[in-house]
Amino acid sequence: MAADICSDTPVENEGAIAARLAEWSSPEFGAIYEEHSRQIYYLALRMLSDPAQAEDATHDVFLKAWRSLRDFRGGSALRTWLYRIAINHCRNLIQSWHRRTMVTNVDDAFWEQSSAHAQTPLRVLETAELGERIQKTLDRLPEEYRLLILLVADQQLSYEEIGELTGQTGDAVRGKLHRARKVFASHFHQTE
Repeated sequence: MAADICSDTPVENEGAIAARLAEWSSPEFGAIYEEHSRQIYYLALRMLSDPAQAEDATHDVFLKAWRSLRDFRGGSALRTWLYRIAINHCRNLIQSWHRRTMVTNVDDAFWEQSSAHAQTPLRVLETAELGERIQKTLDRLPEEYRLLILLVADQQLSYEEIGELTGQTGDAVRGKLHRARKVFASHFHQTE
């Protein structure tokens, strides 16, 4: 049953099943969390540029999803619905007074920790530097371009699903994504 709920295609009875899922102890809700939490965290990390805030945001997204499961009608894939919650939540955090007035630094330990699976110290350093360059480049992009690049990085989302999340057509996503990639490449080369 969890496989049906977690699939990327809308299921007609997802809305009816949602009421049963709206229990913390539900194995189906646990499966949803396990399947999607990593992607939600990655999106939040790249939007917020702070590992601690991204972790908090990920938990907030799933809390909001759990609270709203009864309202989920199944008109879109569950994955798309979770992404919409995550995007809106991160945008709200970015626009909040706290975010505008507080100065945060990306914790260098995060980049070192994320590259801990590397074999050599040189590889760890290279991976950390690459991660920092990518984040700096993403931070310089306009919000719309950054969001498109982050969403297309999740290779399971189609252009149409990205369009649904951003309120555009699939063709508009393709065009803007092409421009976003050019701008990203230009800024990325400037970070060398």
